[in-house]
Amino acid sequence: MDPRLSPVGRIAPARGLPQADPVGARSAGGTDFRAVLQDSVGFRFSAHATQRLESRGMVLDPAQLRRLGAGIDQAAAKGSRDALVLLDDMAMVVAVPNRTVVTAMPRAEGDGAVFTNIDAAVLI
Repeated sequence: MDPRLSPVGRIAPARGLPQADPVGARSAGGTDFRAVLQDSVGFRFSAHATQRLESRGMVLDPAQLRRLGAGIDQAAAKGSRDALVLLDDMAMVVAVPNRTVVTAMPRAEGDGAVFTNIDAAVLI
């Protein structure tokens, strides 16, 4: 064996290094995307609603987000606590006092469905 070569031992992993946030999860200022979105539109999506939107392939564009916010404002102005918001081809249940979309579904899936525990319906 060449004397310049020696067996290499196992290399230990680096310890104590900070873990990076997932790409795009936080802006340079340290706030996460979800917080920025909530601040800009004035409402939020629950984890359940987010999961439903993703699993059903539902995407809201900026104009739809603005209209949804306006619909939540209308429900709040009338004193609603839990509202069904019908937006284009989507149906969403919103907890109005905390401005949270609780669940979402395509309108076509809602054919024959009964929505309970709501006190308002907003068509936008």
